[in-house]
Amino acid sequence: MFSSVSATGCRSERLTRRTWLGAAVASVAATTLPAVEPISRTGEPRFQLGLAAYGYRTFFPWMRGKAQKPADEARALTIRSFIDLAADLGCDGAELTAYFFDPATTHDDLVALRRHAFLRGIAISGTAVGNRFTLPSGPDLDREIEVVKEWIDHTALLGSSHLRVFAGTADKTLSEEEAFTQCVASLEACCDYASSRGVFLGLENHGGIVATADELLKVVEAVKSPWLGVNLDTGNFRTEDPYGDLARCAPYAINVQYKVEIQRGSRDAPKEPADPGRVVKILRDVGYQGFLTLEYEAAEDPFEAVPRHLDELREACG
Repeated sequence: MFSSVSATGCRSERLTRRTWLGAAVASVAATTLPAVEPISRTGEPRFQLGLAAYGYRTFFPWMRGKAQKPADEARALTIRSFIDLAADLGCDGAELTAYFFDPATTHDDLVALRRHAFLRGIAISGTAVGNRFTLPSGPDLDREIEVVKEWIDHTALLGSSHLRVFAGTADKTLSEEEAFTQCVASLEACCDYASSRGVFLGLENHGGIVATADELLKVVEAVKSPWLGVNLDTGNFRTEDPYGDLARCAPYAINVQYKVEIQRGSRDAPKEPADPGRVVKILRDVGYQGFLTLEYEAAEDPFEAVPRHLDELREACG
């Protein structure tokens, strides 16, 4: 990544995994933990409010390694200024999406971001990468796995313990079952690597082979890694009962991305406002403790709409 740019070179030039983490971190071993099952947490439900960079996607100068013109130059963002924005809006955390990083970002740049976030009182709630694991074996799939491993290292260096990943849509050369098998094997490899860095992978309900609750849970349960959970996106179940699907997957959630709209039935269905109180109740009912991150995708200007929706979430969380 650093958007399909290979992480090569020395520490002060390009990111390399070998220079990032000491042997102490590598001592974290997945084999010491139980196989995956619904997450059991002690204590009362507890939420930390986060803000996802993706909500401001048109205001960054980079998109997946390519330069883009920000929608409004006067309000253009960098990763650093997005962290400031999250702090100014009173959030607990900022979710940093891989797409918006300058591909020339170095190891030292990430260290500086981690320092800046800490001084602003902002946790890096997680990072998010775009990937596709539903490809035939070969160099393309190998590169997808390598990108995720690179971002596992980036995530650890930033001081976070969560990386959002995708499954993907089945390649046209594969059956759905073959795509499932490829995805599970890829996730197993990445989880094995993530376990040595102390980073959880959150598999998002993001269409493709994980468009439904049944499909998502089938993958999570097949991988059987204590370092894999669900990155629960509240707007991505386009079924007749999206809240029911959220309730089924919530016991496996390790991160939650809140969308302000839902669509029942399909992408073509009319959008309707999400019910933050209902989402929060679903999470409370399973004892969720962690980030509830606003990932804004609606049509209204995010600089105008996001503060209002954050207030609605705060009220819902009590």
